[in-house]
This record gives sequence, structure tokens and C-alpha cells, in this order.
Amino acid sequence: MDFLTLFLVYLCFVLVVTALLCLCSGRKESFLTRSANRASQVLSLVIPTQLQRVTHRVTHGVLHRLFHTRSCLFVVLHIALQAAVFGEYTWEVFGYCWELQFHLLLLLLPYLLLAGNMGCFLLCSRANPGIITKSNHASLVKVYAYDGVMFQRGTVCPTCTMEKPARSKHCSTCGTCVHRFDHHCVWLNNCVGASNAGWFLLYLLSLTATAAALAALTLSFLARVVLLSDALHGTYLDARGQERPVEIPFLVQHLFLTFPRIVFMLGFVLLLTLVLGGYSAFSLYLAFTNQTTNEWCKSRRFGVSHRLSSQPPDRQLVYKNIYSKGIWRNLKEIFRPPTALERKKK
Repeated sequence: MDFLTLFLVYLCFVLVVTALLCLCSGRKESFLTRSANRASQVLSLVIPTQLQRVTHRVTHGVLHRLFHTRSCLFVVLHIALQAAVFGEYTWEVFGYCWELQFHLLLLLLPYLLLAGNMGCFLLCSRANPGIITKSNHASLVKVYAYDGVMFQRGTVCPTCTMEKPARSKHCSTCGTCVHRFDHHCVWLNNCVGASNAGWFLLYLLSLTATAAALAALTLSFLARVVLLSDALHGTYLDARGQERPVEIPFLVQHLFLTFPRIVFMLGFVLLLTLVLGGYSAFSLYLAFTNQTTNEWCKSRRFGVSHRLSSQPPDRQLVYKNIYSKGIWRNLKEIFRPPTALERKKK
């Protein structure tokens, strides 16, 4: 059916755009950048050289400003998407559900989750993620031990001209070294580090719960409409004039024609719930094992090309996470980062 084809194209488009934004977030050479470079190589066969240079400069400049410089663009987009979704929920879904006598607490749940999410968002985006300065450098060096594999003593940041504490990394977007660096989040316009990792985890979980609550309430409303109308037991005339029982594709089309904005919103929040749910599960895994995103990505490469100078040249280096202390203590460390004094006592 034409409608289902268009609707599937819409869902795929939203999913692809969301996935691309997540892939591009905080990467030095993003998937989008590599794809643009490959596309330009193919188009270079038919596009004039001068036009290629202009296009390359514009594309490179736009991508660089989007993902490698601090900007409020994604923060504004983040707030605009939330405003659009909650505007539709308030304008239509809430009113219809109230007429159908849904419990008031269920209808207010997305707003409560939104309030908590916005609080975590503000705390995470405005907080100091753990910027390493000359005044706190001496104490931060003593917080975590060097594992000798991923983090080695004596490594100096060429930009900050200071020895890197274990588990730290220089963020090229912010231009500073961050203690227990996780990643730079364009949606927050801030790094996620030792000082705001707990708020980021709560922000991510609350955002997932908000999307899931909106999807569940919208689905419940549409299901109630179908049950009350008894549409599943009805019939319709097809293009040939033959009477056919109502099937799922016809029912989806009917709901879309009756509540177009609600169905589009439902498709968006369902995809958002799936994407955020997967990311939340991954973030919880990192929290349970006391790893950062930066450390997890780097650990995938060890045992292949990274070797210590003290190791034989034919012996591959195996990375082992020395920072995990058990699930409970790992979670505690996320919300209460250790200090040099605490490590000395231990």
C-alpha cells in the first residue's frame, strides 16, 4: 500500500538520521565525514574542479562546526524536539485520554519524567566535567593508578603541556584535558567526565523513560480507540469492490488518516525509545564495569597493534580493566568520584 510505504520511509529516515547523529557525536573522524569524502571522490569524476573545491570547503566547514566546535545548535534542537513532542501530546493525546477516563497520574507521568530529565540535563550541561588545571593537576594524578597499557606514566598532553593523569583525555572540542574522560556530547554541549558522569547516566535513563512513557500512553490511546470502535470485527470494500475483513495494514492506515500527527509522533518516540534504550543499556554496562566510553573504544584495539616497549616484539599486549571493584562500588564511584586522599587511605 502507498501509505505504508511512505510511513516506513519516514520511520527509516528518522532512525537513520538519529543513528548518524549518535555516530558523529564527539568523534575525531566521524562516519558522516568519511561518507562525505567518499561521495566527493565519486562525484569528482563529473563535477568541475573549482566547484569541487568550493563544495569541499563548505562541507568540511559545516561538519567541523557541527561536531568539533562548541555550539548550542544541538541543545536548541534537543529542546525543540522535546517541545514539539510534548506539544502534540498535550494538544491531542492528553485531551483524548482524559475524555476516555485515563487515570490522571498516568497522564501526568511524562511531565514528571520531563521535569526530572530537564533537571539532569541542566546539571550535566552546566557542570564542570572534571577539567584538569595546573592547580588541581597534582591531586588528580594521584586518584587513579596507571595500568601501564592504556594509560602510562609520563605521557604529556601536547596542548596542555601537562602529564596526563590516568583515565584522562584531551578533548579537542573543548580544548581541555578532562579527568576520567568519557566522551564529548554535542546534545549537552559539554564533556562527560568524572564530575558529571552520574548526572549524565540519570539524564539518559530519564530521557529513555520519558520516551517510553509517551509511546506507551499513545499506544494505549490508539488501542482503546480501536477496541471502542470494534474496528477489528468490521469489513471494508477494496479497490475491486469486494468486501474484505479489516486487517492490520488497513487499520494502521485508518488510524493515520484519523490521527495523522499522533501516529507520526508515535513512530518517532518508538524509534527514540529503541535507540535510547540500547544506549542506556550500554551506559549501564560501562557503569557496572567501571569503564568509560573512551576506554571501551580503545580496549577494542588492544592486542592488535599496541605493545609496550618492555615487551618482546612478537608478544601482543592484552588490556585488563584494573579499575573495576564490583558492581556496587563501581556505581558508587560514578556518583561519588574518588579523591587522592581516599585512594591513599585505601
